[in-house]
Amino acid sequence: MFRGKKYKDSIKLVDKSKLYDTDEAMKLVTETAKAKFDETVEAHIKLGVDSRHADQQVRGAIVLPHGTGKSAKVLVFAKGAKAEEAKAAGADYVGEMDLVSKIQDENWFEFDVVVATPDMMGVVGRLGRVLGPKGLMPSPKAGTVTMDVTKAVNEIKAGKIEYRLDKTNIIHCPIGKASFGVQKLSDNFNALIGAIIKAKPAAAKGQYLRSVVVASTMGPGIKINQAKLG
Repeated sequence: MFRGKKYKDSIKLVDKSKLYDTDEAMKLVTETAKAKFDETVEAHIKLGVDSRHADQQVRGAIVLPHGTGKSAKVLVFAKGAKAEEAKAAGADYVGEMDLVSKIQDENWFEFDVVVATPDMMGVVGRLGRVLGPKGLMPSPKAGTVTMDVTKAVNEIKAGKIEYRLDKTNIIHCPIGKASFGVQKLSDNFNALIGAIIKAKPAAAKGQYLRSVVVASTMGPGIKINQAKLG
């Protein structure tokens, strides 16, 4: 795989055999983010669970203390007074069947998060095949199926992120931008790890946090010492 000069310079700063403390890792991740744009920093957390079993699912949502550095576009499925409430709260798109048709017929995905009132889930369910694989299907666990659309929209706009396992039992989540600096990235990372530890399924056996890596969009992976994370 071809790697550019900036990546090769960055990787020289990282000791691949070392497990870093959180603050050390965040300092390194900002130093290795050498692109001309403000790179997103992501955490990749491998858990000792089996996502094929319903009792070992790990999924939830958390408002990061310093947000993600990106303003998420929110689509709300609601009608009547709840639709007006969603618009007043600052939702980017609000609708019913019109939006379902737009997504189905035009392959339209100009949004980052989908919120729905419970009475709209019958309609939204028709989009399961397209929203599901993209991780966009609303769910009560993530707080995106709710009658309190104002709270849902406000939290998402404030930097709420959803975390969930992929098929390889890894959670991938943004924790901010390289420009945030060490303290803000550490605060966001610690909040995310705390939520994931709290969500540990009773059925999970053995070591729960198997590996934790942070990386900027174009930078190398930096391993964090998971044994010190709780």
